[in-house]
Amino acid sequence: MRVGIIGATGWLGSALGGHLLTRGVVPASDLVLLNRSGPRADYHGHRVEWASNADALSAAADVIVVSVRPEDWASLKLQAEGKLVISFMAGVGSGVLSKCGGRIVRAMPNAAAEIGASYSPFWADVGTTPQDRATAARLLSAIGTTDELPDEAQIDLMTALPGSGAAYPALMAMAMARFMQERGVPAEIAWRATEAAVCGGAAMLSGRIDQAETLVEAYRDYRGTTAAGIDAAEAEGFSLAISRALEAATEKARQMGAAFQT
Repeated sequence: MRVGIIGATGWLGSALGGHLLTRGVVPASDLVLLNRSGPRADYHGHRVEWASNADALSAAADVIVVSVRPEDWASLKLQAEGKLVISFMAGVGSGVLSKCGGRIVRAMPNAAAEIGASYSPFWADVGTTPQDRATAARLLSAIGTTDELPDEAQIDLMTALPGSGAAYPALMAMAMARFMQERGVPAEIAWRATEAAVCGGAAMLSGRIDQAETLVEAYRDYRGTTAAGIDAAEAEGFSLAISRALEAATEKARQMGAAFQT
């Protein structure tokens, strides 16, 4: 099985290519790459094949991963008759993608792919085979974990939530660090304190995220300083703000999809 990656040196494409190689999922001899800036002598410590254009990559690969900006899809003019095409693009639906002639899988990795910790759910079109879906899961597992979704519309939701990667934790970290610095705490200490709350705190939920509500209630039951903070955050609309953020991101993904249909 030869795997081609279009956008191989972008954020997600590079992460996938690197982890496929370092984890031995795909040997360098079976990787074909394409990017806008041209071939590189070294790709994550390996010599690989570089295609001159999308047609050359399609001819050389059995599976094609498209990891480019949605607005760049049309200019690719990809022809992939009989190939498995795995799209990382938000908003470009299967109706548009299928015009390339391939069997379509849509996946939504996030920036944590860089460290092999992405959650990358995928949806497979009706024309795919069980082997296609197993292949998609195997490739995506190189950059983290995955699940198959039953409905293509859920990809928009995954674009909004796991697809956002570190964006919302980073936004919260900025607010926390700013709070500390505005009260005279030196910047480097403010950021270390924030890291303890955001990164250290999140580690407590790793592997048991479904217990988040229980953890919050335990803090509330203690009726201490953190409980006071939680109550104030909720009174100011913390959970509502998160819900509205995800609604806005989901709607943006839907609008992108609608634009490609016109």
